[in-house]
Order: sequence, then structure tokens, then C-alpha cells
Amino acid sequence: MKTWTLSKFLPFGKNRDHSLLLEIFEISRNARMIMDENNNLILSNSKFDTLCTPFGQPSYESLILFFGGTDEIRKRFSHLSSEARKGEINKVEMGHDFEGQGSWYRITAQPVNTWKGYVHWRLDDLTTEHEQQRRLNEEHTKLTDYTDNAPVGFFSVNEKGRFEFVNATFARWVGKNVDDLLSSGYLHDFLVAPPEDGAPYDIKENGGVRQIADVRMKGKGGREFLAAITQTVVHEGNGMVRTRAVVNDLSSEQAIREALHASESRFRQFFEEAPVGIAIVNKDLNVKACNLTLAKMQGKKIPQVEQFSFNDMIDFGDWPTVTDILTRIKNGETIKDPIEVRVWNIKQQNSSPCQMYARLFSDGENIAVHFLDLSQQKNLESQFIQSQKMQAVGQLAGGIAHDFNNLLTAIIGFCDLLLLRHKPGDPSFGDIQQIKQNSNRAANLVRQLLAFSRQQTLRPQVQDVTDILTELAHLLRRLIGVNIELNLVHGQDLGLVKVDSGQMEQVLVNMAVNARDAMPDGGSLTITTSHFHNEDSMTFGQDTMPVGDWIRIDVTDTGTGIPPDILARIFEPFFTTKDVGKGTGLGLATVYGIIRQTGGYLGVDSTVGKGTTFRVYLPCVTEEEAKEEIKETKETEEQVGDLTGSARILLVEDEDAVRTFSTRALKNKGYEVLTAENGEAGWDVFKDLDQPIDLLITDVMMPGKDGPTLAKEIREVNPDLKIIFISGYTEEKLKDTLGEKIWFLPKPFTLKDLAAKVKEVLQD
Repeated sequence: MKTWTLSKFLPFGKNRDHSLLLEIFEISRNARMIMDENNNLILSNSKFDTLCTPFGQPSYESLILFFGGTDEIRKRFSHLSSEARKGEINKVEMGHDFEGQGSWYRITAQPVNTWKGYVHWRLDDLTTEHEQQRRLNEEHTKLTDYTDNAPVGFFSVNEKGRFEFVNATFARWVGKNVDDLLSSGYLHDFLVAPPEDGAPYDIKENGGVRQIADVRMKGKGGREFLAAITQTVVHEGNGMVRTRAVVNDLSSEQAIREALHASESRFRQFFEEAPVGIAIVNKDLNVKACNLTLAKMQGKKIPQVEQFSFNDMIDFGDWPTVTDILTRIKNGETIKDPIEVRVWNIKQQNSSPCQMYARLFSDGENIAVHFLDLSQQKNLESQFIQSQKMQAVGQLAGGIAHDFNNLLTAIIGFCDLLLLRHKPGDPSFGDIQQIKQNSNRAANLVRQLLAFSRQQTLRPQVQDVTDILTELAHLLRRLIGVNIELNLVHGQDLGLVKVDSGQMEQVLVNMAVNARDAMPDGGSLTITTSHFHNEDSMTFGQDTMPVGDWIRIDVTDTGTGIPPDILARIFEPFFTTKDVGKGTGLGLATVYGIIRQTGGYLGVDSTVGKGTTFRVYLPCVTEEEAKEEIKETKETEEQVGDLTGSARILLVEDEDAVRTFSTRALKNKGYEVLTAENGEAGWDVFKDLDQPIDLLITDVMMPGKDGPTLAKEIREVNPDLKIIFISGYTEEKLKDTLGEKIWFLPKPFTLKDLAAKVKEVLQD
């Protein structure tokens, strides 16, 4: 026993008192110490010293380090000290972990009577109690898990028949969750025929202390099942009752239970609601059972499939392969990879492609066969292939259109130059006009190709759909003929749209011509406009229309209608049902391309023998956008009057004919024109300029250095230079890469188009 001389600290003046206190501390089963008002150690026993040894000399600090030394631990000890010095006794439990050895202690801090500021600390070892509690919790968890996952149901009800306890198995059988049963569930609510003569907790007539009965219970989805219940009724006094019941589900089929090692309810849920077709086939290749999905694949009801030969469901051409596979599986061979077969649908008189998986049950007698319907996957593959074809055709159409636009620009341009010298009355005037008119027809065909590939340049302006239809009505009446009645139904408060009016006219003309061809014996064509707002997104084929405000144009005919197999292909380019020479197959493909490029969507409904309705959805523009557009249009119209000028222009164009025409056209208007045949030459000309240029006009697509690259390099030297791009492609990407002060002139263009655009840009 240690002996300390602490008389100057302790409230004891005699050695006998001091020794007595040390003796009491040492025989205590707990670690103890006394601290003064400054947390200096006054007295401790050997148990406390042993605890603190790994952390230095016994002290208040080593005690804190024993429990981890964190800021949180220090705050807790500080609180205990503070409360003890106020006269309060406080206790707290803390864990200690040192070198993998965990332990728990109850720490008690209490004041030392008559000695202000002194604190008596006591540490009780709770490790054994904590370990016992942990083991008890583990056993409780295991018991709960066993109870909930037991193959039998358990429940207990009170004197009112209300559930006091249920396990998960019983709750699953009756189609409820455990919490719902415990909060508001009553036993008799789940009995098909509750006993009329008995207490609310009885399961049979006249009850009794021990009740054994087979009763029919209500299961999930209105299903009934037979249950064997053994129930003991315990009377606890004061009218209180608690029952203990064990429930066995007697409705499960033994064969399924042995095969799947699960309850009938779980197996049936998996089997019947599986999204794949499932059949159980015996060794004679007869179907013992099938699920609803497989029966639907065949257009039959389940009883029409069960007990019949497995081959009855397979397309005749796949019989040899399927029979060989099942025979090999029946003989013990394992086939891991699926095979593709066709399942015959007797109602639709066609077959569906499926992947078939088969394996032998562990009983060695039955074969489980699964069918995964591939119809949707095949359709998606077909659509993907078709989209690749359309993309390839679109790229081809864009390339052809680009080259043709260069040729047509030169032809139309030189016609304009010739018309400056050959006025009406000149013998050559009519010939030149014929060349120009046919060139314009070719330009329209090129625009159709670009519309289909969505690469055309649109000139959208804020428009009123009613105005477009009103101006087009006369032309439409001439197109459809006298035996077809045209009805225009204009909606109220439609709003405005931002579209290219010429392209929208082409959309309506193409649809009117298609409607006319669908009504060879006459009929009616109705075009209806209305305002449309959708709260949810809408799907048209592979396109999804977002929520918003739209102007809807319905084009309805009373024609022959479109069969479903053709309806799926009507927007494909070059697809037509017309005789050779009577249709290009670009009409609806062009319509679709224009509408999508405008930001709209196109839907179609058709009934064979009754007619077809095309629905065009165009996005509405806001009032602010409309006002700004109208203001800009007026300013442009006011600016472009006199087309002459004297500015200095650099023209870069790789097509000699286009470059020659454009140069002559601009010089005729008074401009000074410098030319270059490609991007590299354009850069050389720009570097050698003795005077700055006012405007750069460049083609977009050129071999070597293209127009955007040249413009970017020139912009680095002259950031404020105005630029006009000329091309047969769209302009959106150019603004994205080069920013502001970018204008666009689509090919083919006329002399007037070129001069007007140059004047507009220079005056901007």
C-alpha cells in the first residue's frame, strides 16, 4: 500500500485519519481520485494509477487522455467538474479503446462536503455489463430475424382481437406490412368466415384456451388461402387477454415448394407476374404449367397452354432445334447460352422472336423454360439501322446540295447580269428568263434535299399562322382541284410563331398534295388552327415534345387512310407508294425536316378507309420577342433602299463562276472588290493590304483553309471587321464560334440578294 504525506492538502490533520482514507480508497472496487479546485491530484488509489499508467503520471490530464483526449471528451469532463463544484452529483458512461482492447466505465463526479472546489471522481468498470448487453442484443436480433423469416406465421392478439405482434411471414401472406397490422389490424378482418359465436380473438366457434382449426384467410389482392392455426389463449386478469398463435399456409403446392424452396405466395408472385414467359415442361415435353406472360405471347389462356405439347407454342420452322435442345437438357447436358426461337401467336397468326433459356430442375424430371420477347429489341434495331441510313442519305443530300448551290448561284447570277443588257422586247430576254426560272426550280429541289437533311438555311420571322394560311388558300384550292372541298378553321388568340414563311408554305402545300392524292374520288380537306398547351411531355415516334405553349395546325383529309405498316415509314426519304415517275418520296421527309428544324413537332393519326390527320406543333414566341423582331424588320427595310456603295470588300470564293459573278455584280454597284480563290490566298491578300477593308465576304466550305478559319484569323487582327458568309448550309454554328457581327447569305442568291445583303451589313 502506498503512503503519501498530504497533510497540507487534505482536510485531515492526523496521520491516523490520512491512513484510514487511503485504506478506504485502496479496498474500493473502483478507481478513485480527489482533485482540488485547480484539478490537481490530491489522492488516488492504485486502480486509478494503473488506468493512467500508459498516459503518464496519474492526473486529471491522464484521465482525459485515457478516454481519447478529444475536444468533445474534454468538454464532457469540464461539465462534470463544473457541476460537481456547484454541489451536483453527475454520472456519464464512456468507452475506452486502447491497443484493440475496448472497455466501458461509468464516471461519477461528486463534491467533497465542506471542501469547496474539491471533486471526488469514481470510475466503475461496466465492460462486463456492456458485453452481456451486446450479446443479449445480438440474440434478440437473431431471434427477430428467425421469427420474421420463419416459414410459418406468428401472431398475437388482445381481448379486442387487435394484433399485438405479427411476424413478416404472416404479414406477407395477408398482403399487409407489419406496421399496418399492428396499428389498425384486427384478426377477424382477415378471416373469410369469422366465428359468429365467440370472442373477437377466437378462430373457431366457442373458442377455448387451446384452439386448433383450419380456416380460410384473406390474402393479397383478394386471394384466399387455407391456413392451419394453433392458438393458445392466456387470460392475464382484469379481462385482459393475450394469444399466441402459429399459422401454416396449407395452399402452397408441394412440388413448387420443393422446387423453389419458398412459400407458395412468393413463388406465385414471381411466376405469375414475371415479365418473361415461363413454362414448366416434363420429360415428355408436355407443358405442366405456364405463366400469364407466356400465354399472352401465344394469344391463349393459361388452361389452353397447360397439359399440351411444348411444340404447339413454337413456330413450325424451329421445332427441330427446340426439340434437340430440350432432349439434350433432359439427358443431363447443361446449355448456358440462349437460342433464338419464334413463338407462334394463334390469335394474330404471326410469330414473335424470343430468346429461349432452358435448364433442368434439381428433381431431374422437369425443365424450366424462359422466353424473353425480342420484338421491341428487334424494332429498336430496325429503327437504329434506318436512322443510320437516313443519316447517310442526309449527308449525301447535303453534299449534293452544296455543289448544286454553287452551280445554281453562278447560273442565276449570270442570268441577272445578262438581264441588265437584255431588256423585255429583246429576242434573248425570254430565253434568259427560261434559264433563270428553271434554275429557280432546281434551287427549290435543292432546298427540299436540305430540308430533309435539316441543313437548309431558314429565314425565320415572327408570323401569324392565320395570315400564312389566308395568303396560301387560293393556291391550295387550285392544287387540290374542284372535287375536293377546302375548309379553313381559324382559331382565336393563337399567338405568334417564328418561322420561315416560304418553308411553312411548302409544308402546307406538300401535305395538301398528299391529301389530294389520297382522295382520288373527291372529299374534303380541313385545316384547323388552335392554341395548345401541354402539361406533360408528348412523344411522336422518337421525338419528345417538352411542356410549353404551341400553335397546332391540324391537316385532316377524308381519304383512303394509311395502313399501319406504311404509316411507320412515311417520313423516310425516297419512300413512296406512288408509281414510278409520280412521286419522289421527298414530300413528307421534307415536311418533317422543316418542322423539326423550326423547333416544332409532327404527329400523325390515320384510319384506313376514313382518312388521315397530320398535326403540326409550332412553338409560340413571347410578346417581347415578337416586338423586337418587328422592330428589327422595319429598321432593315428602311436601311436597304439604294443598293450602290463605295466600300472596300474582300471576296473569297473557291468556285470561279460564283467569284466572277459576285465580283462583277458588286463592282457594278460601285464597290471596290479584292478577290481570292481560297482561304490561303485570302489570308495573303489581307496581309498585303495597303488600306483596310470594310467587309469580308467568304464561302464557308473551301479546300484547305475554310471560311470560318480564315475569318477567325482575320478577326484576331481586326476584331471589328464585318463578315458575310455565303454557303448552302445553315448558319447557327458560325455564330457560336465567331460571335457577333456575323451575317449569312444562303446560296443560291441573285444579284439583288447579294447587293441588298452587302448594303444592309455596311449600314448596320
